[in-house]
Amino acid sequence: MTTTSKHRPSLANIRAAILDWAGTTVDYGSRAPTQVFIEMFHRRGVEITEAEAREPMGMAKRAHIATIAGMARVNAAWQARHGCGPTSADVDAIYAEFLPLQKSTLADHSDVIPGIPDAIDHLRTRGIKIGSSTGYTRELMDVVIPLAAQGGYSPDVVICSDEVSAGRPAPWMNFRVAELLDVYPMEQVLVVDDTPIGIAAGRAAGAITVAVSQTGNALGLSLEEIKQLPPGQLASRLAEIEADFLACGAHYVIKSVADIAELF
Repeated sequence: MTTTSKHRPSLANIRAAILDWAGTTVDYGSRAPTQVFIEMFHRRGVEITEAEAREPMGMAKRAHIATIAGMARVNAAWQARHGCGPTSADVDAIYAEFLPLQKSTLADHSDVIPGIPDAIDHLRTRGIKIGSSTGYTRELMDVVIPLAAQGGYSPDVVICSDEVSAGRPAPWMNFRVAELLDVYPMEQVLVVDDTPIGIAAGRAAGAITVAVSQTGNALGLSLEEIKQLPPGQLASRLAEIEADFLACGAHYVIKSVADIAELF
């Protein structure tokens, strides 16, 4: 099912699509980053919930860690454990430890989401160039990119959060991808993401935005976990997610990029 905002823009002139990675094209449920964030705080005696770990998803990873550390409940728990709130140096230390642990987990969390290769082929047959952006660094993506290629997904351009002055919700990655694809104006670009922060970055760039409700961070479940949900529960949860995405500015909402042909 495809859901659209009341004032949906036409897609007739779309010449490029910029897709996120984890939860959008690979790693069904966006599982890889979540567990690493939880582990990083656990190592420091501070327990965070999966919801807290997921809330800033889409940001560059250091900014993501800083945002979690700044949450009122997490900050209070940190103070109770360490006698003061987390400092910038604490965030730097977590980030330095985060990167190698995240890298070690990516081999098991870079499977291409079912239906993505066919969907990308559909876009390319329409003359649409395929770009991508990510909150991962280039070092992390050096692991993901070849694994995704083995699974049948290879975008034309990949821009990482450490290759621009600021990650999402800033629009810079989208602008850089559009530049490398040689596509403008931004009204001819589709930004596809599974997080409100990614949608905000797409809107900030002046692009048309497509939110992904089922395969990504908002639902946060693997395909196997989805299959175990009681009847009706998935539909109910997706309806809430779709409403949230539309409220935060998404022009369109699809369950998976595998469904993107429905938009055309």
